[in-house]
Amino acid sequence: MGLFDRLSRVVRANLNDMVSKAEDPEKMLEQAVSDMQEDLVQVRQAVARAIAEQRQTEQKYSKDQSEANKWEQRAKLALSKGDETLAREALKRKKDCTETAAILKNQLDQQTVQVDSLRKNLIALESKISEAKTKKNMLVARSRAAKANEQIQKTLGSINTSSSVDAFERMEEKVMQLEASSQAIGEITGSDMERQFAALESGSDVEDELALLKAQMSGGVLPPSTTSSQPTLPQATTVRDSVVDAELEELRSKLKEL
Repeated sequence: MGLFDRLSRVVRANLNDMVSKAEDPEKMLEQAVSDMQEDLVQVRQAVARAIAEQRQTEQKYSKDQSEANKWEQRAKLALSKGDETLAREALKRKKDCTETAAILKNQLDQQTVQVDSLRKNLIALESKISEAKTKKNMLVARSRAAKANEQIQKTLGSINTSSSVDAFERMEEKVMQLEASSQAIGEITGSDMERQFAALESGSDVEDELALLKAQMSGGVLPPSTTSSQPTLPQATTVRDSVVDAELEELRSKLKEL
């Protein structure tokens, strides 16, 4: 393959690619329908001219036929008057008109076929243009939808989805951490309250027991806080002071250990 052939092919390929990229479906469809409308106008004009010529030929044919009939009547009239020369001349005129009428009849038949064909083509073209208009609107709508979808895809493609997903996952993990921290604080707070109440309850038992011991050792009556729930103890026997002191000292040691 020669250099010029290769260069020519490259140029044609680039031109075809440029034309293909420059073709906008919506604009091309509009232009196609516009071209069809112009073709329709030209076809209608052609059909109108053919019909006009057909009618002119038909009028000439009718006129020649009428002239032939007229010269035939004149030839008969001349013969009835005994003028054969005049009758012969009338018949010649009739013959000329008849021959001309025959030629016009042949032309008229051809024109009739042509006009019928043009009318059929006109009807087919009108139907095709009507169908093209309907299809054009549908194709334009599809083209616009495709362009919109392409723009959406480009927009989605330009978005950095990985960073967005990472940020979303980080925030989800942070929320889970906050929930866990809140739950832990609640559990700790609940534990403190339980310990505080346990300490209060434990302290109350010790105080009650201390009051009971005092009452037993002194032989007295229980304090008002315990008399309502405890029966009156009988009077205890006298114990020597050294024993009492020893027991009190032991009791203080146990309380310190608590």
